[in-house]
Amino acid sequence: MESNLLPALSDEAPRMRRPRGLVTEIVESLAASIRDGQLKPGDKLPTEAEIMVRFDVSRTVVRESISKLQASGLVETRHGIGTFVILSRDAGNFKIAAADFATVNDVISVLELRISLETEAAGLAAQRRSTENLEAMATALRAFQDSIHADSDAVPPDFQFHMEVARATGNRHFEDLMTYLGTMIIPRTRVNTPQSAPEGRLLYLQRVNGEHENIYNAIRSQDPEAARAAMRTHLSNSRERLRKGQTQDASTGI
Repeated sequence: MESNLLPALSDEAPRMRRPRGLVTEIVESLAASIRDGQLKPGDKLPTEAEIMVRFDVSRTVVRESISKLQASGLVETRHGIGTFVILSRDAGNFKIAAADFATVNDVISVLELRISLETEAAGLAAQRRSTENLEAMATALRAFQDSIHADSDAVPPDFQFHMEVARATGNRHFEDLMTYLGTMIIPRTRVNTPQSAPEGRLLYLQRVNGEHENIYNAIRSQDPEAARAAMRTHLSNSRERLRKGQTQDASTGI
C-alpha cells in the first residue's frame, strides 16, 4: 500500500536552502522512516510526484534518491508497479516480502523456489516421519476437504499440510522457513485460481487435495523417492495452472 508517512514540511521549508544536499535529505528521511518501522517491508513508497511535492525537488533529484536507497538495499523498484520497502530489522538476510508477490510471474518464481526446497523436504519426511507427524498431516487433509464443502478457499489447511511435511523432516530450518513465508506462499492468496479454473472451484480444490493425499501416502509408506516425485508434481502442477491462467487472460485481453 502507498504510504503517507513522509515528514510534514512547514510553508517555509521548501524555500529554505538545505546545506546537506537535496538528495541526502530525502535519502536520510526515508531511511529513517524505514528503520523506525513507519515504513515496513512490503509497503509501497509514495510516487515520484508525491515526493517531489513534499520535498519541493525535481524529478531528477527524486530518482537519484531512490537509486541510492536501492543501492543500500532498502527498497526495490518494480517497473510499472512502484517502489517497495524490502528492509527488515535484520537487513542483509534473505527475505521475501509481500511486494515479491505483486504479479503472477512473482508467484511463479516463488513456486520454483518451493519446488527445490519442498521436494527434498518431502523425501526427508518420508525417512523420518513419526506417527504424530502422520496424524497431523491427516488432520490437515480432512480440514482441507471440510473447507471445500464449506465454500472456503481452503488456504489455512493447505498451508498447514505443507507445514506438517516440513515438521516431519526433523530439521527445524524447514519449519522455520515455512513459518517465515506464511500463507502468502499459497497461490490462491494472490491469484483467484479456483474461480478461473476450467473445471470449476470444487473440482479444482479436490484435485489440489488429491495431490496432497499422494504426498501423504508416499510419506506414510516411507518411500522418499515417491514422496519427492509427488511433491514435485504437486508444485509443478500449481505453476502450470498459473501459467495457463496467465496465457488465457492474455488471449482474452483481461
